[in-house]
Amino acid sequence: MIVYNTLTRRKEELVTVHPGEVRMYSCGPTVYSRAHMGNMRAYIFMDTLRRVIKFNGYKLLGVMNITDVGHLTSDADDGDDKMEKAAKKTGKSPWEIAEHFTKLFFEDTDKLNIERPEIVAKATDHIADMLEFVEALVEKGYGYETSDGIYFDISKFPSYGKLSGNTRLSDNIAGARVDVNDEKRNPADFALWKKAPKEHIMQWDSPWGRSYPGWHIECSTMSRKYLGDTFDIHTGGVDHIPIHHENEIAQSEALLGHPAVHYWMHVEFMQVDGRKMSKSLGNTYTLDELEEKGYSPMDFRYFCLNTHYRKKLNFTFEGMDGAKTAYSRLLALVGACKHAESGTTDPEIIRQFDKAFLDAVSDDLNIPLGLGELWTLLKNPPSRDIYDAAMRADKVLALSIDKCDEKKDDDVPADIRDIAERRFAARKAKNWAESDALRAELAEKGWSVADSKDGYSLKKN
Repeated sequence: MIVYNTLTRRKEELVTVHPGEVRMYSCGPTVYSRAHMGNMRAYIFMDTLRRVIKFNGYKLLGVMNITDVGHLTSDADDGDDKMEKAAKKTGKSPWEIAEHFTKLFFEDTDKLNIERPEIVAKATDHIADMLEFVEALVEKGYGYETSDGIYFDISKFPSYGKLSGNTRLSDNIAGARVDVNDEKRNPADFALWKKAPKEHIMQWDSPWGRSYPGWHIECSTMSRKYLGDTFDIHTGGVDHIPIHHENEIAQSEALLGHPAVHYWMHVEFMQVDGRKMSKSLGNTYTLDELEEKGYSPMDFRYFCLNTHYRKKLNFTFEGMDGAKTAYSRLLALVGACKHAESGTTDPEIIRQFDKAFLDAVSDDLNIPLGLGELWTLLKNPPSRDIYDAAMRADKVLALSIDKCDEKKDDDVPADIRDIAERRFAARKAKNWAESDALRAELAEKGWSVADSKDGYSLKKN
């Protein structure tokens, strides 16, 4: 299995700390608001990676955090705690808000067939562990106290910036994004622990008075607690690279004296109509909102899987229409195979598909290529053997294609679908005469066809 390592900026063979087992940590949600589709792309990536790991025969121990304290409104330790801010806005306690949005988060991930990691760890359940971690860093000389908290001295960690490639302290993004704090030794020093004002709702006892943890310390603490001093993979979004994950590396390696993570993997941003996705622009959508517009969770998952995780994904409703049509066609073709006879497809075709699919998804999660291999397989005459092969592939894709019989809006007879598929192939080949003839044949049988950019839809007259 090959993965792209952000730290080394190249693809590498996955060699695990414990033979036959992968230990993986994934940055989870900050549960102060509803997750949107850009967030969900990151968790589809996490889920796909988990599935490919298991598809390759590894045991898997995965951990995902739930941030319910400590994540400030700026990733660079500036502003209010996001949970505290949401509490003041809604009049609910931070714990009520966390419980509500955690529940909604898992409802959405369940709809998207995103498996829950083996361990889901809430930050507020690990305050004592985090405090112990920070105290150890202070004892080693990496942490120092100011009037508002305990900060990590990045000048004591010479390789700071190695993940992002930004090794000059004066250029560090975290320092550039906040006003200069005269008490900091360096502008880019980050908070390990924050002293809480009296009115702050979430606070705990510590050697420095009533206070609460910084955001970055929770991931270092919980990954070490559950995965050990050294583990295999750490995942997150590309937005985590310059600050959050850079800080994780610094504090973990400072404490341990060696790298904690071997492979760092990051998913790219989702854009909307070529622009940055943000709530201020009003271009974020939740899964519920997509469903209200007529798209199923599997339509969205299919949409995400068609673009490699390391490429930006541009969301458009035209693209979603294409994904919806393609997914409907996929179910129809798989459904035809489900009810066909077995033993009618050359075993060599099945063997070649199984190998090609495994090779594709094992090469840094090339899921688009794996999907292409499945579409190629489905060009063969329907057979139960093809259906069984598709089910094996769906262990990775998780598109619920075994539920092909349940697609109520696609009750198209196999002979009609066959004509439509041949017409679609003719259109792709720009054989307009054959395309028109097949359209006429569909009309004679009582069906009309409407073309879109990425496919077609059928309607019984």
